[in-house]
Amino acid sequence: MSTVEKVAAPVGRVHSWDLSTGVDGPGTRFVLFLSGCPLRCLYCANPDTWRMRDGRRTTADEVMARIEQHRPFLEAAGGGVTLSGGEPLLQAAFTGEILRRCRALGLHTALDTSGFLGTRASHALLRHTKLVLLDVKSYDPAAYRRLTGGRLAPTLAFARRLEGLGVPVWIRYVLVPGWTDDDASVDALGAFLSGLGNVERVDVLPFHKLGAAKYDALGIPFPLRDTPVPDRGLVRRVRDRFAAHGLRAC
Repeated sequence: MSTVEKVAAPVGRVHSWDLSTGVDGPGTRFVLFLSGCPLRCLYCANPDTWRMRDGRRTTADEVMARIEQHRPFLEAAGGGVTLSGGEPLLQAAFTGEILRRCRALGLHTALDTSGFLGTRASHALLRHTKLVLLDVKSYDPAAYRRLTGGRLAPTLAFARRLEGLGVPVWIRYVLVPGWTDDDASVDALGAFLSGLGNVERVDVLPFHKLGAAKYDALGIPFPLRDTPVPDRGLVRRVRDRFAAHGLRAC
């Protein structure tokens, strides 16, 4: 007698979820924050997402049930679903499954990633991704290494791959005084991005210290505690430098 095995729903490690409007993609977004990240950005506001094992074990069915609850509102608000982290490509199979199921429902999908693990994003995963929010931490390789502990090259390679596949991209650039405000580096990044045909906008995100309490709770030193937040003039200057390269800077 033949038997049919029931295929288990993919399981991931989820930190939390939230509803947001702003830089997580168009319209109102259901943002799923996955646990685990290979980088250790000095300005990270969510050190509680670094370790995958700290996330809640969650099935794709559970995630989709939650998304379904908000689906009418997301559709009415012209929004969709954004997978963030941590780094969602650290759990590429789980991330790909959520993206696939969301697209099957007709929901707009976005992937928020540093691109450091871009090689883990299969063509199938990217086929179900309508927008990539690509976090470029710095365009200077040495500064990138000091700021994140990782390498810049994988992110740039991923950016070029996304262009080749025609996947729309929003760049996220965290502006940290003394770290990412160098005119030459900003101009070099602007020149690189303007050479790509799929970059729709550059979001210059002012560095903040809202995550400092999380570091205290975890007993981890916050490396940039004494770094000032950028003033409006600096933010405007950096946005203007990106705009000078023909980019839509927000």
